[in-house]
Amino acid sequence: MEHFDKKAENWDNDPLKVERAKIIAKEIKRYLNPNKNWTALEFGCGTGLLSYFLKDSFKSITLSDTSEGMITVLNEKIKNQSLKNFNPILADLLEKDTLHDTFNMIYTLMTLHHIVDLNKAAKRFASLLKDDGYLCIADLVAEDGSFHANQPQFVGHNGFDKAKLSQLLIDHGFKMVHYNICFTIEKEVNNTIKKYPLFLMVCKK
Repeated sequence: MEHFDKKAENWDNDPLKVERAKIIAKEIKRYLNPNKNWTALEFGCGTGLLSYFLKDSFKSITLSDTSEGMITVLNEKIKNQSLKNFNPILADLLEKDTLHDTFNMIYTLMTLHHIVDLNKAAKRFASLLKDDGYLCIADLVAEDGSFHANQPQFVGHNGFDKAKLSQLLIDHGFKMVHYNICFTIEKEVNNTIKKYPLFLMVCKK
């Protein structure tokens, strides 16, 4: 988490991260049109960029992250902008049953590829969702491992194959209802600009 703690203060200053969150939020709203009485959980929220663009779509949003730096920045944002329906928590939801609520929607952006045990994550998502609730995953399409080339300490997945990820979620009681490519990250790797597409996968419990 030290990597994200260090980056937290300037996270929102990257216009591409802001644009990415805005586009994913637009896609979620376009496809699901959330009911304003719903409650939501952002898993791996960072500074809450994605939830910020969804703030008027839900009755309440719980935002969880394991990075103290990210949650500190998020708390400042909540205070400065009076985001009254935001409930931030510093917790590893995969290791501790910190939450006992269930939600109408869980969404996560560029977090799942950092989770080593996907079965544990899928099981936890299922336990935190209400029946007929939605899980929205926005993450990297399967890539060659170069995305984290500059982070030798990275442990996780090199993006996701659509069929394999959807089957894993089906095995945990989900039904995939939507999938599309909605954003592309461009990064310089070894003096070459590489493109990394992001998908949005929507599953129903």
